[in-house]
Amino acid sequence: MKTLGYVLADFPVFSETFVGNEIRAMEAQGHTVVPMALHRPTGPAQKDDEALAARTHYVSEASDFAALKALPALSGSSLDALQFCRAQKGLPLRSLLGNAMKIARLAHSAGVSHFHAHFSGPAAAHAIVAARLMGVSVSFVCHGHDVYSEAIDLPQKLAAADFVVAVCDEMAEDLRKLCGSAAISMIPCGIDPEQFTPRPQQEDNGRLLFIGRLVEQKGIDDLFTALNDMGPAMPAIDIVGDGPLKEKLAALAIRFQLEDRGLRFLGPKPAEWLAEHGPAYMALVAPFKEASDKSRDSGPLVAKEAMAMALPVITTDFMGMKETITPSCGYKVPPADPQALRQTLEQFMALSPSARKEMGAAGRARVCDLFTQNAQARALSARIESITSHKKAA
Repeated sequence: MKTLGYVLADFPVFSETFVGNEIRAMEAQGHTVVPMALHRPTGPAQKDDEALAARTHYVSEASDFAALKALPALSGSSLDALQFCRAQKGLPLRSLLGNAMKIARLAHSAGVSHFHAHFSGPAAAHAIVAARLMGVSVSFVCHGHDVYSEAIDLPQKLAAADFVVAVCDEMAEDLRKLCGSAAISMIPCGIDPEQFTPRPQQEDNGRLLFIGRLVEQKGIDDLFTALNDMGPAMPAIDIVGDGPLKEKLAALAIRFQLEDRGLRFLGPKPAEWLAEHGPAYMALVAPFKEASDKSRDSGPLVAKEAMAMALPVITTDFMGMKETITPSCGYKVPPADPQALRQTLEQFMALSPSARKEMGAAGRARVCDLFTQNAQARALSARIESITSHKKAA
């Protein structure tokens, strides 16, 4: 099977659990994976990613001279690589070409035969140029902000890659509109249902759960408004996460007196915390929406992790949630509609415990059938292995 060079802007990133999960799942499929990151981040990392980080090649730490020495051994086209560097506008030509040469040198020595990048920003650009230098195939995954709020040279990259992964149906349609010649594969992100399991036969803890970065596209401001409008009937809820809206949300909670009615800020937690404590909750609340800068979550894993733990999911009819959540396992309300969210929360709280358990069991069955990381890796592996010749410069 092909040896894969994973090109990443930063690794490991605490909130991007899907990257390490995918690498480990691809290795389980039989691929050798060579992780390469443009930068070494300084923040915390998920425990499971520490071993991957220890064998990641960091491009910023490789020497320029070593990259130049590798040029004669590369079998691709320097002209093709230079053409893409000139066509794109997001990165300085010299920086992009120089870093791609470093990546190509590392990849050549490791026997890489296909490059795969996460996000359509700098990682995808470097992967495309390195692939041109080596004469191998290349793909990348789009996730959300890199398509809708911070897109950089996206049509050029879509045309240059051998294929591009969209993580939900709506994104796939949007990418095809941007570049009709692009080869788009819809492969949703998956989770490990053995890591996230239901609670034993016991009652829930009587609390709802929100988990995610405290950013506008998570819809947490709508959630706070909905909770406030519920008055004394407001359910207790834990807010897990950190982010730029933390202070604003803390002030809003004080103004609405939400903490007096059972809201708690628990701060950021690792994946291990969710696997251990998540099953005790009544349900996950995840009211995703489009942010004012067009940022959005396209296929968030947290909903699938909740489903695996047999938690009903209360979310919005938005992006990847459209095909993830069905009436059997949760609720979908219009995005950015606090009133509809309040009504749905009231409807859920009126359910009997047995009805909630039935809804949770349906969610686990659905995620095990459709959204496992093994199924994701099988689909991605099959798509990579199907490539028989790589694209040349447009």
